[in-house]
Amino acid sequence: MAKSTPGLRKKGNIWHIDKTVAGIKLRESTGETELEAAERFLAIRIQEIRSVEVYGERRERIFDEAAARFIEEYGHKRSLDRDIDTLKAVMPYIGDLALKKIHSASLDQYIRDRKAAKISAGTLNRDMAVILRVLKLCVAMWRDEQGRPWLDNAPLLPTVQGVKRKPRPISVVEQDRLINGMPQYLADMALFALHTGLRDQEICGLQWQHERRLSGTSEIVFIITEERAKNDHERIVPLNSVARSIVNRYRDQSEFVFHLKGNRLERMNNRAWRKAREAANLADVRVHDLRHTFGMRLRAAGVSFEDRQDLLGHHAGHITTHYCKAEIARLIECVELLCGDRHGTELTLIR
Repeated sequence: MAKSTPGLRKKGNIWHIDKTVAGIKLRESTGETELEAAERFLAIRIQEIRSVEVYGERRERIFDEAAARFIEEYGHKRSLDRDIDTLKAVMPYIGDLALKKIHSASLDQYIRDRKAAKISAGTLNRDMAVILRVLKLCVAMWRDEQGRPWLDNAPLLPTVQGVKRKPRPISVVEQDRLINGMPQYLADMALFALHTGLRDQEICGLQWQHERRLSGTSEIVFIITEERAKNDHERIVPLNSVARSIVNRYRDQSEFVFHLKGNRLERMNNRAWRKAREAANLADVRVHDLRHTFGMRLRAAGVSFEDRQDLLGHHAGHITTHYCKAEIARLIECVELLCGDRHGTELTLIR
């Protein structure tokens, strides 16, 4: 067997480069299964790097470099944890690819593998959006030492087709089964979601600094700030008596309202959630369905469409923190309808 060239090593059936050339660390796949072809590829890459260092030509960058810069520069993004999950998942597929070599078909295998793992089309399309965002930054924002963009043009990426999942609200009986199988912290978060309509990440990121009291009353609201809101519009979250009693149990414990040993929870959809869901025979229920349940229970209680839109944060361009005291009091009355007789606003679920 022929001795391999220094700087080449085999991963599975593919030869990969692991070499430092002119001070530049070269870590990428050759895409070749034969040593001779891999050696030719390495020689070309060495020449490219030397051309950059000697003649000032643009150095090729791989997606892994772009992803690392994205994480470094956009650490303030509210969705960064989710973006990192996407970038980690896609690294085995395009991490070693030169930016200019990434195209729609580069992600075909990734999409096939994720579909086989029962990942929804919506999640996959969000993954494509994260990848495209990184590539567009390579075109529009990031420059080399000579002021040239990392990438000339961003490719078109595939749109994944799939059946749109319908909302799956839960009944009071199902709610009890689900919550009874949860640890206390998660049960409180789930019940809070059912009484506020907040999204998973809005609940996980809820902080005491965003609590406000209505002057002259015992009522409290929370502010979902622009940087934490899905649609970038700040809004208020009025609490009914059930939601107030939940948050009061956590007062003076952490900067976050809901926490685990003082630390922020990454997501509600964790192992404990999935275990409780299976035990309750509710495998098709997602955390976001608690929000759908909130909205449908408001409708069943006779809350107007406009007020439901406000409570769910759906009013485009409407900054609900500008409401007057009387308007906020009305919204609190609306969510208070969900308390008391738990079966008074029961839904008839047709499946």
